[in-house]
Amino acid sequence: MDINSVIRSGFILLGGVVIYFVVGKIIRRIIAGAVNSGRHPKSDPSDAKKRTETLNGLFRTIWKVTIVAITTATILRNLFPTIDLSPLFASAGIIGVALGFGAQSLVKDLLSGIFIISDNQYRVGDVVAIDEATGTVERIGARSTVLRDVDGNVHYIPNGIIQHVINKTMGYSVTRFNIAVDPTSDIDQLIEIINSTGQKITDAEKWKTKILEPPKFSHIDAITGTYITVVISGKTQPSEQWSVTAEMRRRLLVELEKANIKLAKQTLRTR
Repeated sequence: MDINSVIRSGFILLGGVVIYFVVGKIIRRIIAGAVNSGRHPKSDPSDAKKRTETLNGLFRTIWKVTIVAITTATILRNLFPTIDLSPLFASAGIIGVALGFGAQSLVKDLLSGIFIISDNQYRVGDVVAIDEATGTVERIGARSTVLRDVDGNVHYIPNGIIQHVINKTMGYSVTRFNIAVDPTSDIDQLIEIINSTGQKITDAEKWKTKILEPPKFSHIDAITGTYITVVISGKTQPSEQWSVTAEMRRRLLVELEKANIKLAKQTLRTR
């Protein structure tokens, strides 16, 4: 080891630092561009920011480890040119391969988590159905996604096994439910009551920011000798469909009673 080797090692270290920051900045811009290009038009911009920060953190760690490994190896070769470092690198390679076989599921979960975030498949707070589990997303981790269902049960789902996702709150949600009325009811009057009630709730101060399209008559679902079933539907902000449906039902009960339109003697069904 001589003074020239030490100086060269200093320049190598400086070069590694520069490369780390310059290339890191380029990677961050690429990630931000990819996330924003795949963002749902109606999604909250803060969600894209969260995904970008998550991906930046993951890639920053990977990039840091890579730069440190390469820079350290280069400096060692420069400082100790007469020492054969091949056995050291070979041993490290063998250990890496062994760990690789043992960590295949970990890597699969990690990569799947990255793709889930970058593709904006779902976000924290979304209501999703994954395999047999349905619930609100509480956390998207490096290895697993955490859901909490309506009963309060927590589901831990490894990211690597997620194949199909139904997102019930992406961009907008749909309020959709049925009511069954007596078959002697005036259907035109019923439709008018449904549409006017949907418009009133949409115009109400408390609800107008939650509703994108007023709940209104959609179609007649069934006609029998004992009841007529009609379908009501509309669009709401994400996750607001349940509260809007409940309020719409409450108001309809009042309006139908005023109009003397009787409900059929059967349980109302939701869809």
